[in-house]
Amino acid sequence: MAQQDDVFKKIVSHAKEYGFVFQSSEIYDGLSAVYDYGQNGVELKNNIKRYWWEAMTLLHENIVGIDSAIFMHPTIWKASGHVDAFNDPLIDNRDSKKRYRADVLIEEQIAKYDEKINKEVAKARKRFGDSFDEAMFVQTNGRVADIAARRDALHERFAEAMNAGNLEELRQIIVDEEIVCPISGTRNWTEVRQFNLMFKTEMGSTADGAMTVYLRPETAQGIFVNYLNVQKTGRMRLPFGIAQIGKAFRNEIVARQFIFRMREFEQMEMQFFVQPGREMEYFAYWKEQRLRWHKALGLGDEKYRYHDHEKLAHYANAATDIEFRMPFGFKEVEGIHSRTNFDLSQHEKFSGKKIQYFDPERNESYTPYVIETSIGVDRMFLSVLCSSYEEQALEGGDTRVVLHLPEALAPVKCAVMPLVKKDGLPEKAREIVNDLKFDFATHYDEKDSIGKRYRRQDAIGTPFCITVDHQTLEDGTVTLRERDSMQQQRVAIADLHRLIHDRVSLNSLLRKLG
Repeated sequence: MAQQDDVFKKIVSHAKEYGFVFQSSEIYDGLSAVYDYGQNGVELKNNIKRYWWEAMTLLHENIVGIDSAIFMHPTIWKASGHVDAFNDPLIDNRDSKKRYRADVLIEEQIAKYDEKINKEVAKARKRFGDSFDEAMFVQTNGRVADIAARRDALHERFAEAMNAGNLEELRQIIVDEEIVCPISGTRNWTEVRQFNLMFKTEMGSTADGAMTVYLRPETAQGIFVNYLNVQKTGRMRLPFGIAQIGKAFRNEIVARQFIFRMREFEQMEMQFFVQPGREMEYFAYWKEQRLRWHKALGLGDEKYRYHDHEKLAHYANAATDIEFRMPFGFKEVEGIHSRTNFDLSQHEKFSGKKIQYFDPERNESYTPYVIETSIGVDRMFLSVLCSSYEEQALEGGDTRVVLHLPEALAPVKCAVMPLVKKDGLPEKAREIVNDLKFDFATHYDEKDSIGKRYRRQDAIGTPFCITVDHQTLEDGTVTLRERDSMQQQRVAIADLHRLIHDRVSLNSLLRKLG
């Protein structure tokens, strides 16, 4: 775990050094859990959003997009349950004065039991080799069975307490499990209390006439209140979906792990409206579709897993997370939820407006059920960054830091470099840049030795480097260097567009899903 922490610290440092992510308001000592995306970070982030948006809207004829406002009528959040129920269980350590989420402390304790089991399994696998039967070992080994029993008992007790909203029981679990504060090392805990995560502000020209409004904690409600507008103006028939990308805001108790948990973040959400009774069919469909979308990036299938919810939100009848293996463990990057007809029914009730769908086949009106897919852009960004980072040992004792970014997502697709800054090579390199820049994000780089320039492009994940030398002026060929293999080949300038496009186009990803 310590080694993984060191790797994560290097990734965070790399993200700043190479223009991916900066601490917000850094010259004023920063603002906690708020980050800015730099020149390379914003390009990577935009490419992730384009991949999601086009996978939704281009590949599905029955999914359209909207962009709803951040400010919304405050009654919307009363109807959705956020005013009364959007809370996290908060606990403080009296000695360190640090604040924690009680549920996260317990989840981390469960993860420790899992880690112990995995260590015992790994040792046994090493000892028995190919003949090792993991399932049999877990069932029959006394030490592992004991750890598993304690883990399962804790998990069951935790699930019951969360489902019942029993704050006293959550604190008692922390006490019984002897969970200590990571800072003080003590178990001097306060009581657990609820903490509402929504940011409030006021809208109006005078203090007396101001109305309390909220910064939206999710983008989904903007879709629900526009459901009828989209359905009627687009003449949409069930099933159909509405997609949206936008900012959301949560006053997190514990914002940590870099951009994984922030107070200002971005979501990519799609609400899929279906006939009542068919929601579980579409829940299974979108569960499979969304995992395919992730795996198409080639980050490693083994890094993903499903985590089905035992504690369901008040609006859901099924929920699962797609988790990705970060340096700090498996963490949620996307949620798929069956939200029933809760949201539309609530908005119909609170607004007094009829929000139903007339089904011409059934000749009746009803409130559709909804399947939601919700992915955090920032978490997706972090998973791509973490899985791409490598410190690579080279022949001759040299090393390089390289980002093996999916080529279609890379912020810069190719860099053009004159071997020397004379003899007409810079001018020729500029010609190539001017030809490619209309289709690819293309850099021109003439500073430092060619080796240093390669390393610089490796560090930001540029898939291809194009070197212009004296032979280029003679026969119209250049050296094309590939990032991951570092292999070089001589190619004609006329072939560059085709060779690069085949690798870096978003189509290369979308066709895997088609």
